[in-house]
This record gives sequence, C-alpha cells and structure tokens, in this order.
Amino acid sequence: MEEGKPSVERIKGPNGVEKILLREIRGVSIEVSLYGGQVISWKNLSEELLFVSSKAGFKPPKPIRGGIQICFPQVGIHGMSEQQGFARTHLWVIEENAPAFPTKTAIKSFVDLILKPSEEELKNWPHRCEFRLRIALSPGGELILTSRVRNTSTDGKALSFSFAYLTYFRVSDISEVRVEGLETLDFLDFLKGRDNRFTEQGDAIVFESEVDKVYLGAPPKIAIIDHEKKRTFVLAKDGLPDIVVWNPWDKKAKAIPDLGDEEYKHMLCVGAAAVEKPITLKSGEEWTGRQEMSAVPSSYCSGQLDPAKVIQMSIEATSSNS
Repeated sequence: MEEGKPSVERIKGPNGVEKILLREIRGVSIEVSLYGGQVISWKNLSEELLFVSSKAGFKPPKPIRGGIQICFPQVGIHGMSEQQGFARTHLWVIEENAPAFPTKTAIKSFVDLILKPSEEELKNWPHRCEFRLRIALSPGGELILTSRVRNTSTDGKALSFSFAYLTYFRVSDISEVRVEGLETLDFLDFLKGRDNRFTEQGDAIVFESEVDKVYLGAPPKIAIIDHEKKRTFVLAKDGLPDIVVWNPWDKKAKAIPDLGDEEYKHMLCVGAAAVEKPITLKSGEEWTGRQEMSAVPSSYCSGQLDPAKVIQMSIEATSSNS
C-alpha cells in the first residue's frame, strides 16, 4: 500500500476463496470473504475487533462462525430457506460497476458485492431478486455495510423476507459487557418460543446466561460497552427496526461443533435486523438497510459510562475525518 493512501486489494483466502482487503490511512483494515459476503476481520492497527472462532470453517456448506454474517432471506429457523438464510453460505461476486450507493464522499476503501439466488435455491425459495452489498471503511475506521435488495420478479409476485447483520463482536469477557440503548423496549425471547414477547426491565443489558433475543423498535444508535477493555462499540442503523442479541453461554457452546468450549466468553452477537415484521417488496421495488460501527474509548463518570457522550464522541470523530 502506498503510504498515506487507502487501498483495496484482492487476495486468496482459506481454501482458495477470494478475499478483499480494505485498508485506511490510520492503520485500520477489514477483510471480506466472498464466501458469504462476510466481513471476517476488522482491525484497529494490530487489534482485532471482530470474533471468528478458532474452529470456523471457510468453505461450503457451513457458514463462517464469526465476523458479520448476512442473514437473508430469513433469521433463525422460521421460513422456507435454510437456517439464517442462504446468503451466508453462497459465493458472492464482486460487482465492478455497481449502481450508485448513498455513501460519504470521503470514503475511498469499499467493495461492492452482488448475490442472486441460484436456480437450485429458487426451488426452495421461489423469489427472484438481486442483493447488492457495499462494505466500506471510512478514514476514521468506521465499518459501514449497506444492503440493497430488489424484487426482480416478472410475474408480479411480492418478495417478503427477514434480515439481520449478525455481528460477532470480540470482547474481553462477556460478564464484563453491557449494552445500553435497549432499556424499556419490548423483545422476543427465542429461548421461550418465537411469539413470547416481554418488556426489558433492566437499566442496561448484562450477561449471566444464554441469550437469544430480538429487541423491537430499537433506537438508531446503541452502545456495546466492554468495561475491561475500556472500549465502546457504537452501532448505528437505518432501515432496520430491530436489534438481535445472542450468546450461547457454556452448555450450548459445547454443543456447537465450530465453536470452542470457552470461546463464548470472548464474543457477543449484536446486529441490526428486521425480524418481527418482514420486509415486503412489490415487483421492481428496492429496500435499503445500513449498519455502521465504530470503536471508541470508554469514558467513565462515577464508575459509569455515559453512552450519550460516547456516541457523541463517535459522531464528532467521524465528522472530523470525513
């Protein structure tokens, strides 16, 4: 890479699957696997911010355990497609001349991918569509994913789907992590059945056991606070009303073949989603959903983090680098 310049590089990954390496001038980088259209690394200098299991596979038919999984056209097991949808287990293609994406003009490091359901997939999920994904790295190190799904059917059939950016954040210790911004929201608890709806009572989300929830009507920004690292991930979203939160904890981790027995302690899945109310598109219609993430130092006041200040710090840092 030329010093002081952002770069986009195509390289071979595990099992010969191509990867895209995006770098920015301040030593921030991300890696994207064309298998699954999946971000598998987000580094701030030498520190990895995303979790990928030591037992993860990088070839079909299994998804890559970690990074940022694209769950489409369904989230979970409820639907006609495979669990969490087929997008995360298909090979995506680089789109050299993609239609214009709404993006910040300062961003030079990005890649455009496209996925179309195969004829085999159409037998199980009979909806023709195009899924375009832009993965971008801002000069300030912000990771931005923009998804665009278009219903390309010619028979007038509506396209309905659920969606999630299932993001595996790397954390120091799950018991030292809290999520702020989801207080008082209604949520679906998948451990108690898909239709079991509850209201969050705590001041913040903390973790002491397995969790598999979808928070409904979440605000546009939330904070994921790692006390031990003194670091906060700020997650912003647009076009996606819900937030998924998942950690398998000890017993389930031991039953997951591509996850180490103790690795649940160092990961937390949080991501923007549309689960409760599927997105429906008429023929020719297009939907756009975005997730933006930044990692900022946590600041404490009387032993407590002020999430509003952290989010404002992230906004100011991003603005100054744009």
